[in-house]
Amino acid sequence: MSPEPVVVFAAVSLPFVAALLMPLAFRLLGERTGYLAAGVSLLCFALLATQHGAEGVVSLAWIPSLGISLRFAVDGWAVLFALVASGMGVLVSIYSPAYLHGESGLARYYAALVAFLGSILGVALAADLIALFVFWELTSLCSFVLIGFHTEDDSSRYAARMSMLVTVGGGLFMLAGFLLLAQAAGDPASFDLAAMLAEPGPVRDSLREAGLFVPALALIAVGAATKSAQVPVHFWLPSAMAAPTPVSAFLHSATMVKVGVYLLGRLRPLLESPEWSLLFSALGLATMLVCAMLAVASTDVKELLAYSTASHLGLMVAGFGFASGYGAEAGVFHLLNHALFKAALFLIAGIVAHEAGTRELAELGGLRHELPFTAVITAVVALSMAGIPPFSGFYSKELLFNATVEAAGQIPGAIGWLYPAVAVLASVFTVLYSVRFLALFFGSRPDGLGHVTRPAPILLVSPAILGALTAVISISPGLAIETVVQPAVDATVTEPREMPHVIPTSYSPAVGMSALAIGLGLAAYPFYGPLHRGIGGLSAAIPPVAATWWYDAAIDGLERAGRGLAARVQNGLLRTYATWTLGATCAIALAGFAAAGALSGTMVELEASIPIALVAAVAVVAAVAVVRSPSHVVGVLTLSIVGFMLAIVYILASAPDLALTQLVVETLVLLVFLLVIEEIPESAELPVPEFSEMALGRVGRDAVLSLAVGATAFVTVLVTTDARPEGASEIARYYAEQAVPEGGGTNIVNVVLVDFRAFDTMGELVVVAVAAISVLTLLVMRGRGEDA
Repeated sequence: MSPEPVVVFAAVSLPFVAALLMPLAFRLLGERTGYLAAGVSLLCFALLATQHGAEGVVSLAWIPSLGISLRFAVDGWAVLFALVASGMGVLVSIYSPAYLHGESGLARYYAALVAFLGSILGVALAADLIALFVFWELTSLCSFVLIGFHTEDDSSRYAARMSMLVTVGGGLFMLAGFLLLAQAAGDPASFDLAAMLAEPGPVRDSLREAGLFVPALALIAVGAATKSAQVPVHFWLPSAMAAPTPVSAFLHSATMVKVGVYLLGRLRPLLESPEWSLLFSALGLATMLVCAMLAVASTDVKELLAYSTASHLGLMVAGFGFASGYGAEAGVFHLLNHALFKAALFLIAGIVAHEAGTRELAELGGLRHELPFTAVITAVVALSMAGIPPFSGFYSKELLFNATVEAAGQIPGAIGWLYPAVAVLASVFTVLYSVRFLALFFGSRPDGLGHVTRPAPILLVSPAILGALTAVISISPGLAIETVVQPAVDATVTEPREMPHVIPTSYSPAVGMSALAIGLGLAAYPFYGPLHRGIGGLSAAIPPVAATWWYDAAIDGLERAGRGLAARVQNGLLRTYATWTLGATCAIALAGFAAAGALSGTMVELEASIPIALVAAVAVVAAVAVVRSPSHVVGVLTLSIVGFMLAIVYILASAPDLALTQLVVETLVLLVFLLVIEEIPESAELPVPEFSEMALGRVGRDAVLSLAVGATAFVTVLVTTDARPEGASEIARYYAEQAVPEGGGTNIVNVVLVDFRAFDTMGELVVVAVAAISVLTLLVMRGRGEDA
């Protein structure tokens, strides 16, 4: 069936409307505003659920001249991700009022929360590259507000800035990749992603013919990797744990960090190639291993979950990287499984910190006695995270193992078996940190742990629902696969096939890999302490090993460079400001002309009559005389000669109207300058020093800058005049044809200025008049001794 446009647009726009109304709602409802946010998310979930099984595109013109529309595509992959986001929005909003009870800034929190939901839904459904980019960056903006919720806390501000710099910076790389895709689509103004996905072959061929396939792939990979916390930019995700626990559960386990994964699944049919497979399979497996090891080294509960999230994101990225059907199935199925069990684990971590008063792993244990119901939920979701059969995480990880084995068989020699070897080793560490999290409830109770209170029942509702859903998928994976996973997989592959969804009953390499990972993980758990200390001590012994070291070094370097540049540029001297402004303007203009190839076809043909040449020569002599003038008055009067010579050139070129305008403007400017100079104290009337008294460097700099400004103006005139279209343009013909009947004048320039662009001309005259009145007022006040 076809999607309903009203339903789709309503689902995306409703959260943004709610975000605008949240401050008013908070005045009326107080902390119960969270339940209103839950209602908004639930309504979005219901609207999107009605589109289950629909396929098609709905659009609304946004910037028609550029071919940009609010174009939304509905298919299995979009619906799955949108349902996960809106469903998590419901559960997190229900959890938030009790968890954040008594906090300040809750109106801002709920407004950002629902706006974030709308941004995620926009990403999930967007079928236009520009619309996708806009929603993509809105997720970063909203997450900045949510991560920095505790504005008085230095760590929150640091984490918010870090996440913004990394994810927004990556988004700019992605935008450049999108522009290359649009160019390859055949029409530079075509950003229709749905059309590209419908016929991916021509886009791939066009990129390869232009030598842009690898650059486009690399640029998009940077955007996806920064958003989904892939090595080496994984460091921002653990730092973002400074956010409140509901934010961590919503943004950093179920939605925002999966946006990059979602993008890879969306673009997989378009860009799938050997380069794609090599890049994303290697990147994903490296992230899976490195972050699993860092999770074992963690000392904080949320830090452990953050690194484990990055590791599981690596699993999904690797899945979409492999060309086989197993890879896409692993990426899609694990996105669903991970959203359920990891969001539950974050909410459980919030309960533990809320009731025990600490998040330090070494200070927690044996909580099953005080938190029995929470312990049961934890057992289900933690075993799923570990990939223990028959829990849900086992099924998606088994699919990844199959993909690595299949990829290894296609690469000659032993190097191909690095894929399954790295996947197994990462899974060993996954078992280790999953069991360590379980030890919070089923391990021994530390002596220093104080009294742990029972959580409010409302805090258990959301993790209980997530745990129940995890249990349902564990018992009947076929139900989830047939309902939402299989349609999503079909949208991310070029050749759909039926997914397996039963526990293996016979031996296969993937079964052996699962057994080996689980066995080694359980066998290594007694040595968890030495492993924890060894991995953690590595970054302390070698600081550059830690990714945050590079980030902090880069930020410190930028700050030092900024302070140094500010000291050179912002020194209070007009000469310095003019030098930097004019120099930068010339550099940007000339670089733009060169990059656009505007200089290659420009022909220089200078033709001038003898009278015009003589007038131009006088102007040049006057310009030279300006810089040698002994006083301000002489300099201004000499400078006016240049303007008057230009007016004479207009007369000789049969443009009396321009000459008259030039004469009037030059005369007014001369009078204003003289009025200003009259107010300058006589002590300021200093003669220009001799050349020998001036610094040679300053003279050389001024000379180079003057030549650069003149060359830039000269080149700009040549480029702009050479770029005139052949023949008269449509608007030029209109002005020529309508000048007499509509404007009543045969001078087309005057008619355009006075009639066709009368409001523009009037606005310019008003600006000039206001400026003149302001200058006159200042002069009069200064003459009276008044304080301006």
